[in-house]
Amino acid sequence: MATEVQVPVLGESVTEATVGAWLKKPGDAVAVDEPIASLETDKVAVDVPSPVAGVMGQHMVSEGDTVNVGAVIAIVEEGATAAAKPAAAAAPAAAASAPAPAAAAAPAAAVEEGGAVTLSPAVRRLVLEHGLDPSRIKGTGKDGRLTKDDVMAAVAAGTAKADAAAAAPAAAAVASGPQRAEERVKMTRLRQTVAKRLKSAQETAALLTTFNDVDMSAVIEARARYKDLFEKKHGVRLGFMGFFTKAVCMALRDVPAVNAQIEGDEIVYHNYADISVAVSAPNGLVVPVIRNAEEMSVAEIEKTIGDFGKRAKEGALTMEDMKGGTFTISNGGVFGSLMSTPIINPPQSAVLGLHRIEDRPVVRNGQVVVRPMMYLALSYDHRLIDGREAVTFLVAIKNAIEDPTRLLIDL
Repeated sequence: MATEVQVPVLGESVTEATVGAWLKKPGDAVAVDEPIASLETDKVAVDVPSPVAGVMGQHMVSEGDTVNVGAVIAIVEEGATAAAKPAAAAAPAAAASAPAPAAAAAPAAAVEEGGAVTLSPAVRRLVLEHGLDPSRIKGTGKDGRLTKDDVMAAVAAGTAKADAAAAAPAAAAVASGPQRAEERVKMTRLRQTVAKRLKSAQETAALLTTFNDVDMSAVIEARARYKDLFEKKHGVRLGFMGFFTKAVCMALRDVPAVNAQIEGDEIVYHNYADISVAVSAPNGLVVPVIRNAEEMSVAEIEKTIGDFGKRAKEGALTMEDMKGGTFTISNGGVFGSLMSTPIINPPQSAVLGLHRIEDRPVVRNGQVVVRPMMYLALSYDHRLIDGREAVTFLVAIKNAIEDPTRLLIDL
């Protein structure tokens, strides 16, 4: 019995998606609720589960196609088995009379034909570029799938190299002279949406960025002193984002315009702080939301961010995780950024950029001393937020981070 697989409801106001990757090929066995395809929406990747157990039938659409909610994208043969397909394919394989060593030496082809390892297009590209055997890499993604981080970890460790025979064609190509290959890859729906929103922010808002720097000595000392006890009690590492998120919530309360937004000819002020935090995902940065962060402890904030980071790598963030947000924190420092001018995330009116910590000479009590310093950048919509308010906001964060006791006594 053939069962149609339809595009599920993707979230409020989301009516279409792009087929990012097929996770099952025709003839593959599938279990109930096992993901068979990955769809890319404007914000997140969504897996499409099989409604029944059986064998994957025909793909009705191709990777890269745009599909609407409710559209039929595949057929699953309910109750069938995949055992007959490999046997039926054995004769053509033998007729091809390809040498066995050559077949074994092509890990990417083995993945495609045998279905032993399911690779997304981005992961497949990395595997081929670095000459790796994906079957030798342990996947940490959902259902054991390989992620880009898994591949890069294998590259760094020098493991999972493909057999020498597989690398021979690449080596011969290098020896023949410099390569000037080009590759065209269609932008993902997420990247297209990010591009449109960022360009719209530049065209609509009166963007301005103001800077300050902050001495991280006190926070670093507090973190070093309490990180072991903190992790033992709360089961999560004590990072810097907990301190900054608490400081941001206090500053937003003191300067409410930074937490507001423009709607038509009205200004909407929020009496809550839903903080969007940028985290890295396989398809790029995503921005899930910490809701009511003003009511949370540092431990609760760290747990929430840690959960977001884990689910982002697994591609398990939902539309609800990304919805809303009144203010954004973007930490470019984890990638080594010294200074930047972040762009606001509409309809929000401001974004705080954090950067790397580095030792710099500063003057304290008339003496030149070395301190771990970080540049802070606040980009804001000047239509709503005046320069005085922006500077006051940044100074409030600076004061709270340089004297974390302020976070405890609400000062």
